[in-house]
Amino acid sequence: MIAELGHYALMLALGIALIQGTMPIIGTRTNDPLLMNMAPAAALAQFACVALAFLALAECYVASDFSVLNVYENSNTTMPLIYRLTSVWGNHEGSMMLWVSILAFFGALVALFGGNLPLTLRANALAVQAWIAAAFELFILATSNPFLRIANAPFEGRDLNPILQDPGLAFHPPMLYLGYVGFSIAFSFAIAALLEGRIDAAWARWVRPWVLVAWICLTLGIAGGSYWSYYELGWGGFWFWDPVENASLMPWLAGTALLHSAVVMEKREALKVWTILLAILAFSLSLMGTFLVRSGVLTSVHAFATDPRRGVFILAILVVFIGGALSLYAWRAPLLKQGGLFAPISREGALVFNNLFLVTACATVLIGTLYPLALESLNGDKISVGPPFFNSTFGPLFIPLMIAMPFGPLMGWKRGDLLGAAQRLLAAAVLAAVAVAAAFAITRGGPALAPFGVGVAVFVMAGAVTDIVERTMILRLPPRTALMRAVGLPRSAWGTAFAHFGIGVTLLGIVAVTAWGSERIAEVKQGGSLTIAHYRLTFDGILNRAGSNYQDVVGHFTVRRGDELVGVMEPSRRTFPDRDMATTEAALMTRGVSQIYISIGDPNKDGSIPVRLYFKPQVLLIWLGAGFMFFGGALSLSDRRLRIGAPRPAKAKQPKAQAALQPAE
Repeated sequence: MIAELGHYALMLALGIALIQGTMPIIGTRTNDPLLMNMAPAAALAQFACVALAFLALAECYVASDFSVLNVYENSNTTMPLIYRLTSVWGNHEGSMMLWVSILAFFGALVALFGGNLPLTLRANALAVQAWIAAAFELFILATSNPFLRIANAPFEGRDLNPILQDPGLAFHPPMLYLGYVGFSIAFSFAIAALLEGRIDAAWARWVRPWVLVAWICLTLGIAGGSYWSYYELGWGGFWFWDPVENASLMPWLAGTALLHSAVVMEKREALKVWTILLAILAFSLSLMGTFLVRSGVLTSVHAFATDPRRGVFILAILVVFIGGALSLYAWRAPLLKQGGLFAPISREGALVFNNLFLVTACATVLIGTLYPLALESLNGDKISVGPPFFNSTFGPLFIPLMIAMPFGPLMGWKRGDLLGAAQRLLAAAVLAAVAVAAAFAITRGGPALAPFGVGVAVFVMAGAVTDIVERTMILRLPPRTALMRAVGLPRSAWGTAFAHFGIGVTLLGIVAVTAWGSERIAEVKQGGSLTIAHYRLTFDGILNRAGSNYQDVVGHFTVRRGDELVGVMEPSRRTFPDRDMATTEAALMTRGVSQIYISIGDPNKDGSIPVRLYFKPQVLLIWLGAGFMFFGGALSLSDRRLRIGAPRPAKAKQPKAQAALQPAE
């Protein structure tokens, strides 16, 4: 009965979405406030129905109702409760339910907190949001129904994919989807602005918090997925340029550009047309990622195996929404009034420079991801575009961006002083030069350009600190006065500094682990030792352990540095009998922000085991930097100017006699 209730709630949500997508638009065309005011109520009702459907599916998993096909194929009574819950979105059908639930949730938030929006803008935006929801709700009901029943219910389920039986499943997909779907709000507002033919600084103020929320969530989702892949797959890497990884990176790059462009539009009413285009592209790239994961065109550890009908349906959704949005943009964008002018050397100019490099990097990733698919569809040739291509094209695009990043916040609006900004960054440049010299002196090996990468990372971090130092005048004013200035700084200024500092930290970690990491692949017998960096690992033997729904073959290694006992590491090979699959469970030992990483293969007949051993210097800085970016985004989001929304323009005072002659509005 619970499954039928969820199915009915989802169908009801589809009906409400169709009403929400139709009536408010009619209201804006006929200037009917009653029809326009239907949008918030419909958005809340639709969210209630979708939430009920999602909770019904979750209850089927918790209760292990194997008469539901989706539960049978992805759950098992021996699984811990946390994995039975996360199994809800550990499959195609359930993950689409999560996708639609988040989409409806964002629509409900706009309905609740969009009271200061113009009536027509809110109505049009919620109508566009409803059409997106209706498309995916129809997709679920037509091709991916998670509530299908089995005639003769089995007593036990098939178990969840072993790779997904990890706490990372509880964090990574929800955060990633919050980022993907969060950009739908910017998309809906962009389409609403094009339909209305009006866009101004107030529009940017309304949109920026939603973009910031999506960017924060997508940053955490990508970072969490990177770390999950790093420790779960046993390969020791943090990014492989997998097509599905790229599908999450592209919206992040476009969203980062949109975030900076919206600042220019809010401050100077410039870059209006460009900001609208970025809002369309950010969500369009999210939709493209959905297609790549679920269409079956990719073979990836991240991709869901699906039948062609699903791919064709999602492709149709892409054509309608992306094609329709770009067509509307081509028609209406030239009619929008252009904003204010600014000098090339200015904060606006720096943000435009930022946008150009981010969008070019995004286009590079897009071409590298789609080119093999396009070539195969045209002539059947299969080629692989992997890390060598992306590293050689993406890196050179980001280095100039990193060097220019500290200059932007130190520039003035409309017209800046490049020489003055360079002088204020002199200390940061000196620190970067010292870091380069120190890297050359300490490492004595590795790629020749790696120390310069360290220098760029230090320059970015020091530049972010310089921005705060200059704003607070801590070196020129008494400490008490400087502290008062620091407290009075807008939170968005602190947020920008933390986010930029985090990018420098991440870059430093990437350079260090890529240039100076160590790797060994060997076979070792009991009592044998392996040495890496300054550490010696002795293989003490194999242990067998039983889990709730798996069997572990555990390798026991003792780690020493010289004669000092450092600790014990226990990597394992985990076998899941119900799925007849095995996974690699790597062991990690943290030393400061570096890690020793070891994974093992299946034992050989002679008692030896294959071992992959890594030393990862400064590797944790990669994800620590993402933490700084998250914190910076959260600080910016808490800025009072974003919470209160856009100020209403003041009306010019008129003499009473003159005002009396004005026609009534």
